[in-house]
Amino acid sequence: MLCELAAEPSVGRYGYELARATRLASGTLYPILMRLEERGLLEARWEFTERRPRHVYRLTSDGLAAAHAAHAAPSLSVSGKEALA
Repeated sequence: MLCELAAEPSVGRYGYELARATRLASGTLYPILMRLEERGLLEARWEFTERRPRHVYRLTSDGLAAAHAAHAAPSLSVSGKEALA
């Protein structure tokens, strides 16, 4: 998840877009996003459009550093569910 968000760190991403990119079901994805936000690795904000309000997710500077660390040591990384348990 962190690496997916780090691909374009200055761009906010919608949950649906992240679900498609990571192939995670919403019941898995949103708890991960909430935990990342609670840990200060992710910021979430509401975007109000004509259709409906949506959350936009973006890595914080700490989140970007964690993503780079995870990418640099892939043998030490674990799946998203295990890392956030």
